[in-house]
Amino acid sequence: MFIGEYHYLIDDKNRLSLPVKFRKDFAKGAVITRGIDSCLTLYPASEWQKVAEKLVSLPTSQSKPRSFARLMLAGAMDVKVDSQGRIIIPDYLKKYAGLKKKVVIAGLYNKLEIWDESKWEQDKKKIEASTPDIAETLGELGI
Repeated sequence: MFIGEYHYLIDDKNRLSLPVKFRKDFAKGAVITRGIDSCLTLYPASEWQKVAEKLVSLPTSQSKPRSFARLMLAGAMDVKVDSQGRIIIPDYLKKYAGLKKKVVIAGLYNKLEIWDESKWEQDKKKIEASTPDIAETLGELGI
């Protein structure tokens, strides 16, 4: 289970260290892809398999599901965690998410999101300001 907010730096070779307590979960491989809201999403290989199966089952006759599957699957890349617990972020994904030097790794239960630190702070402030409305909506959904 991935939870928490972690601040890291991307080095000049596009390497990013993962939080120590999560590294073993990515030992059998990982997939990084475009996330929603201009971030990246990192999945353990086993979790990515579940997501990919759902994506390929979307109706290809409808443009929105087809486009979403294309965005996620074509944007995905297998990554390996090196002996120092780092992954290499492909240039095209770094550009997509607008990642600079400082990033935030956010644990979201079964995956990690990787955000440019300034974008993360902006998004977090927006969400925090909307917390009462979000809570009300979730209450209507039974959460």
